[in-house]
Amino acid sequence: MSLFERIKFWNNADRIGPDMPSTYWRLFFKKSMLKLCKKKFYSFHETAEIRPGSYIIGCSQISLGKRVVIRPGTMLFGLTENGGVGINIEDDVMIGSSVHIYVANHSFDRTDIPIIDQGYNNAKSVTLKKGCWIGAGSILLPGVAIGENTVIGAGSIVTKSFPAGVIVAGNPAKIIRSIKQTVA
Repeated sequence: MSLFERIKFWNNADRIGPDMPSTYWRLFFKKSMLKLCKKKFYSFHETAEIRPGSYIIGCSQISLGKRVVIRPGTMLFGLTENGGVGINIEDDVMIGSSVHIYVANHSFDRTDIPIIDQGYNNAKSVTLKKGCWIGAGSILLPGVAIGENTVIGAGSIVTKSFPAGVIVAGNPAKIIRSIKQTVA
């Protein structure tokens, strides 16, 4: 691939990250980051941020709400085969560094074909409801929905959906307890 073809790919690919040098530098400057993300994402609120060091694949199928920050080391894989929103992150969601969110996984049901050649299984969207907190290093797998104000403990592997107002942790993640409402 020629340098010209490479630069064209970097500029037009449906992804952002350190492996896309001609667009990656824009993440270091708020104004250029916003311009890039508003162009590439399905929906990107002007108070959202993508920080340098994060990888986003399938930007056009990811929606970020108000005050959402994607921190370094985070991987969002929102690419679906049928378009639409693969990852929907609502307002005021906190995401720790190095969180991974996937809407699809590799197919591996055939032994006569190397896994690398089997493609992906059907994508299932991931939704993070308003005000939830995803702890650093957590992995969210295809099809999960995290309820409003739910906390996912650091390093958790989330394989299923959880309701609003609970604390979840572990591998696989499970409910540890409810968050009690206190009135002062």
